[in-house]
Amino acid sequence: MTTTLRIAFLPLTDVAVLAVAREKGFAGREGISLDLIRTTSWATLRDRLVFGQAQAAHMLAPLAVAVTLGLSQQGASLAAPYKLNVNGNMLVMARDFAQALDPDIARRLDDPLGTAHDFAAAIGLWRRKPVIGVVHRFSSHAIMLRYWLASAGVDPDRDVILRVLPPSLTTEAMRADEIDGFIAGEPWGSAAIEAGLAETVAVGERIWRRGVEKVLAFRADWLEANPDTVDRLLRALARAAAWCDDAANHEALAHLLSDPRYVDQPAELILRALSGEIVAQAGMAPLSMPDFMLFSREATPFPWRSQALWIYSQLVRWKMAEHTPGNMAKAGGVFRPDIFRRALADSGDVALPGASMKLEGAVSSPLAVGSKRGELTLGPDRFFDGRVFDPERIEDFLAGFDAPQ
Repeated sequence: MTTTLRIAFLPLTDVAVLAVAREKGFAGREGISLDLIRTTSWATLRDRLVFGQAQAAHMLAPLAVAVTLGLSQQGASLAAPYKLNVNGNMLVMARDFAQALDPDIARRLDDPLGTAHDFAAAIGLWRRKPVIGVVHRFSSHAIMLRYWLASAGVDPDRDVILRVLPPSLTTEAMRADEIDGFIAGEPWGSAAIEAGLAETVAVGERIWRRGVEKVLAFRADWLEANPDTVDRLLRALARAAAWCDDAANHEALAHLLSDPRYVDQPAELILRALSGEIVAQAGMAPLSMPDFMLFSREATPFPWRSQALWIYSQLVRWKMAEHTPGNMAKAGGVFRPDIFRRALADSGDVALPGASMKLEGAVSSPLAVGSKRGELTLGPDRFFDGRVFDPERIEDFLAGFDAPQ
């Protein structure tokens, strides 16, 4: 018997694992038929999930936390037992604005802290208060942008204007001079660069080396009521993710995602993020960033509770959420490593971390860690400012930041 699952998604390169699970038969072999629903905005995707029009969603990790905390327009308890990717976004700005930054783009991207200070100085030289597009208030990109700007003394709520718009409209918004730049998942930054409208100022992978991005989110009550279906889906996604991370498949994956049903952008643009060959300025030779987007290796799909709590810490920092024991427990509980382990306990090719939380930002070079099965090496996960997040000492972490003036 085949189970049909409706999963909402946005046209982004990081929908890859879901698309491959359907198109390459991984879901079918687990008795699941995936009905992937292309959606244009994160607000619409959220509502499809909350109101039961979809059983699961390709969702911004902070949005899943925010919905559970009742911060978004429609509240509901959500559960994320699987991470679809880490990294994969970049900040692009109008080329005239970028002229005030280090002209050596490779050096600019390798030094996010220095570039943040250059960016702060450029704000005063620009013709207006810079308008930066973000795809949602509760997006990984928006949170990383705030973190990055604040490191140079920029108040993201006062010194710039953050304007919410769907990722697929970012390039046209730049063309119409409605925004001066944006931070979004690929391939939209590459599309603006290819159009000659922008160049890369910062990449998410250099702000947080293994920054959490999209998750597979369910309503918590649906997840608890359908354990067998959830487990079969996670097994299919784990196999699809390994396929996506194999460099031999990147060109085929780029062509698959270029289909109008998915991302509907040229395969050569999509391939940049998959291969880690990033064109930061039109006509420039690609820069090699092999960790630009990860799907499978280094236990990428594992939903570390500490990452949900880092997201929570940033919501508290920017006064989007009240810091209470109840809110902290709800936020940490959105990520479900217990479900991940249950689903993949008998899968011989997926390493299962022995812990559910870790220090975030503490790994500077590949590190072998304890695993309940198989060998597991974690890659560097440093934050650009050198901070380390201890999920058991959130108050101390928050106290280390200067409060906005």
